[in-house]
Amino acid sequence: MQDGDKILSLLIAAKRAGASDLILVAGASPRIYVNTRMERLAKETLSASDLNDMVTALLNAKQRERLNQHRDLDLSIGHAEVGRCRINIHYQRRSLAVAIRFVSSEIPKLEDLSLPPQLGTWAELPRGLILVTGPTGSGKTTTLAALLERINRERRTHIITLEDPIEFAFKNDKSVIEQREIGDDSPSFANALRHVVRQKPDVILVGEMRDLETVAAALTAAETGHLVLASLHTNTTAQTIERIVDVFDSRRQQQVRVQLSASLKAVACQALFPNERDGGMVPAVELLVMTPAIARAIRDNNTHLIDGMIETGGQHGMQTLDAAIATLVRDGLISRDAAMTKATEPERLERLMSHRPPEKEPVGAGCGTDRPVRRGTGSKASSTRKPWE
Repeated sequence: MQDGDKILSLLIAAKRAGASDLILVAGASPRIYVNTRMERLAKETLSASDLNDMVTALLNAKQRERLNQHRDLDLSIGHAEVGRCRINIHYQRRSLAVAIRFVSSEIPKLEDLSLPPQLGTWAELPRGLILVTGPTGSGKTTTLAALLERINRERRTHIITLEDPIEFAFKNDKSVIEQREIGDDSPSFANALRHVVRQKPDVILVGEMRDLETVAAALTAAETGHLVLASLHTNTTAQTIERIVDVFDSRRQQQVRVQLSASLKAVACQALFPNERDGGMVPAVELLVMTPAIARAIRDNNTHLIDGMIETGGQHGMQTLDAAIATLVRDGLISRDAAMTKATEPERLERLMSHRPPEKEPVGAGCGTDRPVRRGTGSKASSTRKPWE
């Protein structure tokens, strides 16, 4: 078997097993994640030589040069039998290792992701900053892609995405979409953002706000009349705001708070759980929608007040992550033990799960699981699980 065939056979086997991720490390057998749980894919132990041969067969000369220079490489591939994959190749203990994420070949619709229905209205915003956050593997990229596809279907806009790597392949509908891959089409997010405003975009997607330059450029683009969608690896809204501010030195932080209070429109903080009823995965989502009170709290460096504002902001379409998780527990979709692993305030979550919430829960709490299509166990319910599998 050729080295390219070896990695393809592993990808096919992982896909058939329903895996979301495939992990290849020297000295270990291939492992997969199925509904967040690690399983062994094959008994054979991979050697450093095996991985080196497979990676060499996978990469072109330019990619091999970048891997040798930076010791890390992100790329995406597509294949008829496995669909699209996002691949990270890196070194550990002086040997190669590979982490592969399977990406749905079809861009999911927002209504098929069991997300709060009010999140769909964000696609109508003409300008400002929308953030989708959460830990690795929480579905941020999928949610952003679904939001972008809603815009693509319903609005006449020029959309430019900046991604590392490109995952979902969009087709022009009412909008025209350009997808730029960092490393191939531009050297960095910051560099791409410095030039993107001259390309007359209406909507800009930033795959990840990683550094000061990228954050600063994204804030400026949102301030100057563009709708900017971006992701961050943060677990709550307050943490998200603090992370953005803390990227800058102390002399600039007040200016950034003012910028953020003026340009931020909404934040969704996601967590994914195994669906105990129907299989697959189900999301819980914290939602912030900008109000004058929240803008003032950001501007005045009172981010500690924001969680309480979200907790009591149901009339504006807001909900805390704990309220969303508690609804999933009460609906029998996730276990109490799983819920507690991602609680932001364990005592509050205990009260909410026990039907003694100290707050008035917002309409739509719990990721839209009150909608019939998301509660059922028939064909419609099954179809909603696929994007997260």
